[in-house]
Amino acid sequence: MYRVELNSRAQREFSEIRGKESELIVVALRSLPGNPRPRGGTKLRGPIHRIRVGVWRIVYAVFDKDNLVIVGKITRRSEKTYDDVEELF
Repeated sequence: MYRVELNSRAQREFSEIRGKESELIVVALRSLPGNPRPRGGTKLRGPIHRIRVGVWRIVYAVFDKDNLVIVGKITRRSEKTYDDVEELF
């Protein structure tokens, strides 16, 4: 099992999401401890991955050595969604 942590940016972004969308994101986040590389997810660079939840993107890094997943960003898809993702971790 992996431990899942949200950095301060991801916590702030998640707190602004309301309704059904936030429930779907919670379901996706709760699945990460058991499977940090879910089917349909995409590896971006190095340890950084993303999963889609409707129009939302969860960008996170997987650190196998520490059994740790750090969520760096929860945002709507845009042209800048994946810019500078390395700086999140």
